[in-house]
Amino acid sequence: MNIRPMCTSDLDVVIENESSAYGFPWGRGVFADCLKAGNQCWVAEIDAEIVGHAVVTIGAGEAHLLNVCVNRSLQGAGYGRCLVLHAMEAARKVGADALFLEVRPSNQVASQLYESLGFAEVGVRKNYYPAFLGQEDARVLVIDLESYFDK
Repeated sequence: MNIRPMCTSDLDVVIENESSAYGFPWGRGVFADCLKAGNQCWVAEIDAEIVGHAVVTIGAGEAHLLNVCVNRSLQGAGYGRCLVLHAMEAARKVGADALFLEVRPSNQVASQLYESLGFAEVGVRKNYYPAFLGQEDARVLVIDLESYFDK
């Protein structure tokens, strides 16, 4: 798998992957805004085919994993783990000491992935995510990047 910076020309496939994986996907405008804002945006490729993506914002010594996605048909093969590890490494390289993220409590597969990497829950954001019946809370997780990479 190759991970490279996301380009505007990638957005059609990024949106396809996002829509395949999530009931409430990000729209094209959100990704375009992330690119314009200078967020760290990557795509994961296999044989030049985009299979996933990740978006991270960095500021004040902290990073925030805003989005990580693998096409639904390829989930469970380790690509998500590779994208999260890439985000962690990239954030650390630009001076972030911690990486935060939100995850739906109902997304047990993602929660298990994050916890297996050493992320710990530090809070809950009430009614954070849209849901088919109202709203869903978000678990807020964090990992200390300095400790992780100094092991």
